[in-house]
Amino acid sequence: MKRKLIIFDFDGTLGDTRKNIVTTMQMTIAELQLPRRSDNECASTIGLPLAGCFKAMFPDLQAEQLQRCADTYRRIFNENLQTIKPQAFPHVVETLFILKEKGFTLTIASSRSHASLSELTKDMGISDCVSYLIGADDVEKAKPHPEPVLKTLAAMQFEASETLVVGDMAVDILMGVNAGTMTCGVTWGNGTKKELLEAGADYIIDSMEELIEIANEI
Repeated sequence: MKRKLIIFDFDGTLGDTRKNIVTTMQMTIAELQLPRRSDNECASTIGLPLAGCFKAMFPDLQAEQLQRCADTYRRIFNENLQTIKPQAFPHVVETLFILKEKGFTLTIASSRSHASLSELTKDMGISDCVSYLIGADDVEKAKPHPEPVLKTLAAMQFEASETLVVGDMAVDILMGVNAGTMTCGVTWGNGTKKELLEAGADYIIDSMEELIEIANEI
């Protein structure tokens, strides 16, 4: 088999963290006495860097206020992990092990922090499948900029033509498109099929198991 790399998004693609994220955002907004935002408004920002999430919901906040939002969010998120444990989406764990066994190199590029990403992959039992992690604090330019992909390609010594980016949001697909890779959107996360197609997804899957056949084709 030719060398092939698959770069996964985490939130909404591998891990079902929507409840954790939205709950933490709502608690952060309440603690900082910001105007109320709906669950859907909070969820629509998933995939952006933390400061970017709050900037999207509160455009008038200044840099210092956005940093306070991000710091408060991180504290509350870690506290909430004691009672709300994110789970892997159906068929994610077994599919990752199958792909690893078939010889694919698997990595993750996420908008959450490296430390959080490392902890969550261990909790979900998938850390042994993942060869490389890119968190928001590992790059200067976040999705949809291609830096997370380009940095992964350089570290793992792959070409864009050997790579598939998999994610649930338009920013994930655009990140792959901007880096020159193939892309695959997943429909069980936080983005819509329409958004993924408009972003330029080469493939769309409704179940993680479908990725095995696609991976074998690329």
